[in-house]
Amino acid sequence: MLIKRKSIEAESNYRSGPSGAEKRRKPKFAPVTISEHDGVRYLHFGTEWVQGAMRLRKPDWLELEYAQQMMCWMLFKDEPQHILQLGLGTGALTKFCYRQFPNAKVTAVDLNPAVIMICESMFKLPTNDERLSVKELDAFEFVCDEVNHNQFDALQVDLYDATARGPVLDSTEFYQACFDCLKADGILTVNLFGDHPSFAKNIKVLRYVFGTVLCLPEVHEGNVVAVAFKPRLKLDLEILYQRAQQIHESCKLPAKQWVDGLAKTQK
Repeated sequence: MLIKRKSIEAESNYRSGPSGAEKRRKPKFAPVTISEHDGVRYLHFGTEWVQGAMRLRKPDWLELEYAQQMMCWMLFKDEPQHILQLGLGTGALTKFCYRQFPNAKVTAVDLNPAVIMICESMFKLPTNDERLSVKELDAFEFVCDEVNHNQFDALQVDLYDATARGPVLDSTEFYQACFDCLKADGILTVNLFGDHPSFAKNIKVLRYVFGTVLCLPEVHEGNVVAVAFKPRLKLDLEILYQRAQQIHESCKLPAKQWVDGLAKTQK
């Protein structure tokens, strides 16, 4: 959920060869740990930083506010055909999309097999079927694969490690590959840390790659969700507020607050 630009894990997964070129080595991951408090189960990577949460009595609900904001692309798309999640966490966003959009395919990518296993055993992630595909892969390699280009209506990026300060992937090459994976009118949402130096870099790169980039108000202790649109666009607030009401009625998400946040960016 919250999270270092070049992570401890990412650095340890590469080594330089004789020519100086980077070569892959067997990934090293921080331990996956769990805590519970007041009916909510939390995922950690061996630290106090929260990587995701699930309310035990409402396993498909988006417990954390930043995760709710990650769904703000719903304001612009009500019938997505294919949704991509990079970084599984507790599977909250993946589960929500899978349940909320019964006609859509949902693909989730995570490099850590322990995260996938714990999501299935402790966070009620459904097993793969004709609509759901959870893949143990490197997110950068996935988005760079041309087979995955022009395939997704919405792309949600939540790639963090144990140090919990900034995204693991934030290069121009990464965001360009994400852009390439989206359909012509596709939308990306990404969880950033507003009070960390990585924030300015991510926003700069996003604005270089995407047509329009907006940010929702900060929540929790620094989380800022950026919304990047493949095309340039101007917000029609009247239509967005109408759509927000429909979203709230269908799944109880606070979509009006999203529009309020986006409206501030137009002033």
